[in-house]
Amino acid sequence: MGRIMRLVFVCAIAMVLVVVGTNAWVVLTTKNNIHTVTDVASFQADAIVVLGASVRPDGSLSPILADRVDGAIALYEEGVAPKIIMSGDNGQTSYNECAAMKRYAVAHGVPSEDVFCDHAGFSTYDTMYRAQQVFGCQRLVVSTQTYHLYRAIYAGEGLGMTVAGVPTDLRNYQDQRYYDVREIGARTKDFFKTLTKAESIIVGEPISLDQSGDVTN
Repeated sequence: MGRIMRLVFVCAIAMVLVVVGTNAWVVLTTKNNIHTVTDVASFQADAIVVLGASVRPDGSLSPILADRVDGAIALYEEGVAPKIIMSGDNGQTSYNECAAMKRYAVAHGVPSEDVFCDHAGFSTYDTMYRAQQVFGCQRLVVSTQTYHLYRAIYAGEGLGMTVAGVPTDLRNYQDQRYYDVREIGARTKDFFKTLTKAESIIVGEPISLDQSGDVTN
């Protein structure tokens, strides 16, 4: 019993070290790639990527998601990229994050043809993988909150893209503590996914950004 307890203790310590080490690595190696809108004005990205979050039953965006899309709109208006990719969860016909995100952007003046929907952005890693493998991106600007940017940038760079992040921390979020705690495990998960260059859950046929984004509606 003593040996078993020691083994459990050693395994627990090892797991803690892995989580702490991977989180530190992801944050420290990407923090210099987080910029302001002005900083990335001449970045010449292929697209601005918006990472999905919850959509309300009435189809309106949650505050954290609305801020991400507002950030992308500001980047688009600044000329950072000619296209926006709204990436979110559309795993059920009754729930479609990216369509709601596109509606919001179009309602705020972005031409519909410049907004693409990535319906299989089930996770941050999936979004970055598909941005490269499906949409053909090599240079991206990511619009999301700071806590989330480290992981997105790390995955994108690990897959071979050039990625800059612009934070959208425009207010205090009710569930921020939950997001911060969840992100600890998510960074470790995506660290290993990036290390192995794991294939996205769904890949699909290539989609050219040279056409109208309405083909992805």
